[in-house]
Amino acid sequence: MSTLPNALNGAARSWRLRYNPAKHSVPTKPRAAERTCWTPEQAATFLRHGAEHYADQLTDLFEVMLGTGMRRGEILAPHWSDVHLMDRQLYVHWTLAAIDNGKTHLREPKTEASRAWISLSPRVMTALHRQAALQMAAHSDARLEGLVFARPGGTPLRPQWVLDQIRKRTAELDLPKIGLHDLRHTAASIVIAAGIPLAIVSKTLRHSNHAITVDL
Repeated sequence: MSTLPNALNGAARSWRLRYNPAKHSVPTKPRAAERTCWTPEQAATFLRHGAEHYADQLTDLFEVMLGTGMRRGEILAPHWSDVHLMDRQLYVHWTLAAIDNGKTHLREPKTEASRAWISLSPRVMTALHRQAALQMAAHSDARLEGLVFARPGGTPLRPQWVLDQIRKRTAELDLPKIGLHDLRHTAASIVIAAGIPLAIVSKTLRHSNHAITVDL
């Protein structure tokens, strides 16, 4: 949006123009893209379908995402060292980011507000306990380490593969098509519909201020 005004400023400074005609223009802010949100009933149907027909780590991943409102990069990045099952808390320490050549890497979240503790509901605790049991059974030393959700070699799940899987399961149920980040919006919509105060919703989603929660 700033390319044309900058070019005109440069032309005015070099005297190719007498003045910048766009100096006092105010560009309109583009509207945020509308997102699909499931109803609580649709979300419950999706989770139940996963538990009955798949019972895999993605079933638990979607349970945690809908139960916490974590971002798509955050849900693919937690390590067991970030999960405190005894305290029913998870610390958002990392996010999975994509780079130009299609590879992914872990980095710290962009904002200070994003790095915070998340309280875990009983359903989310159950999902994490299932993952813990599966991983401990797969390792002879019975130690929990590395990523909570990972490929067999311990590397992060590919975001596109996770998206493909949610679309596949959604199509099986004829639910509205939804993306990974839409699960965060669905989680927020569910708790708002349940009457949870906006201030608590904003804190749970780790927005830097309440205005962001209201806008989204």
